[in-house]
Amino acid sequence: MNYATQKLAEEKVFKDPVHRYIHVRDQVIWDLIGAREFQRLRRIKQLGTTYLVFHGAEHSRFNHSLGVYEVVRRIIDDIFKGRPEWDESERLVVLCAALLHDLGHGPFSHAFEHVFDLDHEKFTQAILLGDTEVNEVLKRVSPEFPQHVSDVIAKRYTNKLAVSLISSQIDADRMDYLQRDAYYTGVSYGHFDMERILRVMRPREDQVVIKQSGMHAVEDYIMSRYQMYWQVYFHPVSRSAEVVLTKALHRAKELSLSGYKFSYEPRHFKTFFNQTFSLADYIALDEGIVMTYFQEWVHEEDEILSDLCDRFINRRLFQYIEFDPAKDYRKLAELEQLFKKAGINPAYYLVFDSSSDLPYDFYRPGEEGERVPIHLLMPNNELSELSRSSDIVEAISGKRRTDHKLYFPEDLLTQDTKKKAVKKQILQLLLGEA
Repeated sequence: MNYATQKLAEEKVFKDPVHRYIHVRDQVIWDLIGAREFQRLRRIKQLGTTYLVFHGAEHSRFNHSLGVYEVVRRIIDDIFKGRPEWDESERLVVLCAALLHDLGHGPFSHAFEHVFDLDHEKFTQAILLGDTEVNEVLKRVSPEFPQHVSDVIAKRYTNKLAVSLISSQIDADRMDYLQRDAYYTGVSYGHFDMERILRVMRPREDQVVIKQSGMHAVEDYIMSRYQMYWQVYFHPVSRSAEVVLTKALHRAKELSLSGYKFSYEPRHFKTFFNQTFSLADYIALDEGIVMTYFQEWVHEEDEILSDLCDRFINRRLFQYIEFDPAKDYRKLAELEQLFKKAGINPAYYLVFDSSSDLPYDFYRPGEEGERVPIHLLMPNNELSELSRSSDIVEAISGKRRTDHKLYFPEDLLTQDTKKKAVKKQILQLLLGEA
């Protein structure tokens, strides 16, 4: 029997709070779920440090990956099936890409990437193409199949319709994480009528389009995304936790490279500190390991590392103020000098952070990183870009919103009695306190 078309003797289902059931009928998909690199995603949180703000946000990238697979499966098995624009031979490559699209995420995803200058998408491709169990499964379909799956995820695949299902402004990835993250954080912003959107999706040669009758459901989806970014993903307290985590890892790296003798040696991190790590080293890391090191490093002699790890473990996070870098850059330089006078290292305890998002964008030819817009299929069979038909979407199209914060440890400035005069000066600058 051909492995690519082989079905399970009996359909397997995963009970899911968002999609009710996730259905697996293909042997390939079942084997991929069982691969060690995919099982690792159970140990990587979907929302990084957000659980320190929304305590329900403990769900994993494993959850989400299954969810994206299920959304794509519904689209191609129920909505697209039999339509002339959809090539049924692309079914398996798209299902695999949906399931495996987040395979390369490391612990606390973006914080970890920033410290070690990594790109999770490159690691996704490395796992797909390298010496891994996932690669072994994919190669059983055909020798070139791992490359095809990698190309879909990397947006290089020849079939643009297949790519748009996984990566576009209205794709299965976003439709799952918005609803899943809303469910686990307990907020109402991320909910939209996904069933309706799926029913009005139509395949076109190079992208998925939406029937005009489904425009209001898409408006709801765009606004859900907008709200989730500002209320959940960019929550300032979650960002504070990420700042503390990042600075703790930076400190460990600095100490390691300077020859510091750790009482708890960072064996898992050594190759990352000196940039000699292998794919196996990367796959071996998960959030449980990071937390173990942080628990141990609380007892390190180095006061900065010990303090930062303690802050993260016990949620003693930095405070923050609004900060405009264009207007306040002189203030930042002054604060850095005052922090040094107070005996507080500004490299670790005075941190500027900014977040920005573009909720929806229209097509601007020639721009780097241009986004293919969402198109509505009109009754006359012509396509119309979404913001031309929707006043709501037009109002936020192409408008990047940016938020700047300055993070600092207020407790070190108020509770420690050493160098009181300097600390009073710092608080005056930060908070306007007399």
